[in-house]
Amino acid sequence: MMIAPTSFFSDYGGHIRILEETLALQSEGNAITIVTYYKGRDLPELDIRRTAPLPYRTDYEVGSSRHKIAFDIYLAIKAWQVARRDRPDLIHAHMHEGALIGGVVSRLLRIPMVFDFQGSLTGEMIDHQFLQSGGLIHRLVRRAERFINHMPHAILTSSAQAREGLLQEFAVPPERVHPLPDCVDLARFDPERYTAVEKAALRHQLDIPPDRPIVAYLGLLTDYQGIPDLLHAAHTLKQAGEHIHFLIMGFPNLSRYRQMAVDLDVADVVSLPGKIPYDQAPLYLSLGDVAVSAKVSATEGSGKLLNYMALGLPVVAYDTAVHREYLGDLGHFVPPHDATALAWALANLLNDPPRATQLGQALRQRVSEQFSWAQAARHIDTLYAQLIG
Repeated sequence: MMIAPTSFFSDYGGHIRILEETLALQSEGNAITIVTYYKGRDLPELDIRRTAPLPYRTDYEVGSSRHKIAFDIYLAIKAWQVARRDRPDLIHAHMHEGALIGGVVSRLLRIPMVFDFQGSLTGEMIDHQFLQSGGLIHRLVRRAERFINHMPHAILTSSAQAREGLLQEFAVPPERVHPLPDCVDLARFDPERYTAVEKAALRHQLDIPPDRPIVAYLGLLTDYQGIPDLLHAAHTLKQAGEHIHFLIMGFPNLSRYRQMAVDLDVADVVSLPGKIPYDQAPLYLSLGDVAVSAKVSATEGSGKLLNYMALGLPVVAYDTAVHREYLGDLGHFVPPHDATALAWALANLLNDPPRATQLGQALRQRVSEQFSWAQAARHIDTLYAQLIG
């Protein structure tokens, strides 16, 4: 039984990991039930059990929110009902709220629990500006995070950086921690999947001139993902006379960033189409000539890079340990928070097509060798067998 304290399925971030992980594990013969919030998109190939709806909160939530306490109480009740009735062999919990709920159910039913760790709880709350670093509440949440991190029988981390944080900051026994980076469906994100006609039609639909190279981004639209830096980079390049278009896809905060694009006078060189369904993501990303990530989180994974890599897109990214873990020495790195350096790194790569093509092909090869969900599923399945046995 998987516990997902979010409105699964939605077309972003950790939802993609949950989806692809589940599909890969099912292909290995595992029967998986996902317990999640009452909102989200049902998928025919998955067994999804939802909580009862909250009577007073019906809108969609992204990130930290005080209302999540009520969501998680409902989720705990549902998880206990499903676990008591179905008697699963193992609990696979996502996010810290899921691990807390799963840890209690695990002890009550005396079954093992795996925690899919996608980043520090306090770190994410600070990133979303829900928590101030160093205060009393921060210290209390930090203690709660330490308690939760010691509940699972095994922890899967989405990056080596996250593993080191668990070992050094939270003193989790190293034998419990198993690095499992985000992966990608290579068949879904295949650069040969779409024809030039399909791409041209989509470009026309988005009103992007046919002669402009495109910088592509797909993910959450938030400040900590570096969206303001992307818009400032677009401003720098426009002022310099570079004819480059930015295709910035995702949600939420769409109206805010569209207004920011107007204020920076880059609305004519920036497209913000909003949420892109996951099944259409490969087509939209395939319009890009180069992809970008301006995220600076120290603990969260950055799975979007793998989609870029699988499509053979060269990548410009801020120089962080997580980005280097995925890209190796094949990324084009610039100092974090330096929007000007980001702008010129993008321009230099776009103005050197042979170099861009070479990097893109090498990244596709790297992701196929090291970051496939088929390999990851076999690793998780082996861990399941050890814990259950």
